Amino acid sequence: MSSTTRRTVAVLTILVALGCATTGARQGTPGRKQLVAHRGASAYAPEHTLEAYTLAIEQGADYVEQDLAVTKDGVLVCIHDLTLDRTTNVEEVFPTRFVEDKTGAAPVKRWLVGDFTLAEIKQLDAGSWFNAKFSSAKIPTFQEAIDAVGKRAGLYPELKDPAFYRARGVSPEKLLTDILKKNGLLTTLASARVIIQSFDETTVKLLAKDLPQVPRVLLVEPTNATRIDTQEKIKEVAGWATGLGPNKMIVAARPELVKWAQAAGMTVTPWTFRSSNTGTFPSVRDEMTKFLYDYGVDAVFTDNPDQFPRKRN
Repeated sequence: MSSTTRRTVAVLTILVALGCATTGARQGTPGRKQLVAHRGASAYAPEHTLEAYTLAIEQGADYVEQDLAVTKDGVLVCIHDLTLDRTTNVEEVFPTRFVEDKTGAAPVKRWLVGDFTLAEIKQLDAGSWFNAKFSSAKIPTFQEAIDAVGKRAGLYPELKDPAFYRARGVSPEKLLTDILKKNGLLTTLASARVIIQSFDETTVKLLAKDLPQVPRVLLVEPTNATRIDTQEKIKEVAGWATGLGPNKMIVAARPELVKWAQAAGMTVTPWTFRSSNTGTFPSVRDEMTKFLYDYGVDAVFTDNPDQFPRKRN
């Protein structure tokens, strides 16, 4: 081997090592706390718009979250709800395209994302509900989110309501796998840019089989807190998930679960920290500080990326 070749190999070895170090840091290396922008910088811009994603990156987000729904023509779009009516003007644009939700005491009109094509959804105003200055904001596709975030931050997609779509013969898991593959995000190092999350155990288990190289987080509601209330239960979840995303109230009530999960090789990322709801804490920064540095969680979901404490105050 020539001296030039040896120098080249040495440089490549260093670059690979640095890449692995970055990967470790993104996935919760001790001391490296992670900021996940919940629906983008959603305290300051309409959730799940490119405006919110761009602002989150400007405010220092390590990861930007995208909730994903599926259009009638099979496109992943970024929106939290199963329906369009809370965050768009769909009722004005398509007044007759509703279904009646009869689960409550009285029927309620709902406009399901899955009943509209992408072209129809792109006609909607997705920003005025938040502030009139965002009237030009649109619901982005996941591809548009990937392009907007680029390599400036990681992606943290959540498949919303997967059981609903499976009942319609749609596989959100396959759609997600296909688009990650298309964008070259399934290689060992590139996959560090993506963490997948879901409340649906079936979805997380499917992704564990199909995308074992991509971190997978099981989200946990307060109503399902008993799912992770013992060390043994957490060890079982660790067999197919790489992280837990519990509601912050679960962690506050049982802080020991953080150490249980970390001992099982999992990260812990509670949700959601927002300036509009800090409970007994004087500020959202103080609340995040408590969870990050006293409870020892690896990361947090927050609407306020600019308030994230990189170190203890």
